[in-house]
Amino acid sequence: MNVLIIGAGWLGLPLAKHLSHHHHVTVSKTSAHCLSNQPFPAIELDLSRPKTLDNIPQDTDAIIGCFPPGFRKGNGEEYAGYWLALCQYAKQRDVKKVVMVSSTTVYPSGAHDYSESDATLELAIKSGKFSDNARIMLTAEQHLIDSGLDYAIVRCSGLFGPNRHPSRFASKLKQVSTQAPANMLHLDDAVGAVSFALTSLNHEVVNATSPITVPKAEFYQHAIDAAKLDTPLPPIVDAADKKILTNKLIELGYQFRHPSSVEALAIDV
Repeated sequence: MNVLIIGAGWLGLPLAKHLSHHHHVTVSKTSAHCLSNQPFPAIELDLSRPKTLDNIPQDTDAIIGCFPPGFRKGNGEEYAGYWLALCQYAKQRDVKKVVMVSSTTVYPSGAHDYSESDATLELAIKSGKFSDNARIMLTAEQHLIDSGLDYAIVRCSGLFGPNRHPSRFASKLKQVSTQAPANMLHLDDAVGAVSFALTSLNHEVVNATSPITVPKAEFYQHAIDAAKLDTPLPPIVDAADKKILTNKLIELGYQFRHPSSVEALAIDV
């Protein structure tokens, strides 16, 4: 396939490298001056400038949206609109498949086990339990679901891996709990799950998270130990919180490279 990856960053570039073994991959950058010295063919594509959608190659078979919603920069409101425009354009261009890298941010807080059906735009509109960010993400997902395109949506848990080891962030957390599961996903399985979605899932929404995990307090202590640091844990609490279930992805045939979030901590130290 001719695959376009929108968002050639921490996840997008390793994903491009992985897919390039079997497909022709193009990546996008938001400005022209970033196009040189790319390891893959690159186009300028900035979804805040709809005209740049015309730069998408005519023979594109599949698009993977790997770009973040921008909540930290205060730009999240535009995210759903970007997905609406992208879906409309993909349909006009007869793109065969669109894969969205979403997030388990779509689920409300609370001591519950969450599967894919527990977060939909309809539920979020009716319930006050969902955050504003969750509603934005679910609106974006709904644009793809309603588009008429073949699609797959991969809701990734907290990502970690090369240059993003959890030991670096432990001291910045406000607190860690002995009762809240660490819903995390190593980069290898983020790449694997999205690749699997591209080739093997049709009209599906799946969670991607390490199926074997531990409470956050234990996870971050393991991370600190793996990195051989003396960083103290932030305040420890006993508050329970959500657990993300990835049963559906496994049942559909995906095999995790690193089923255990704790064992994956030793890979990138």
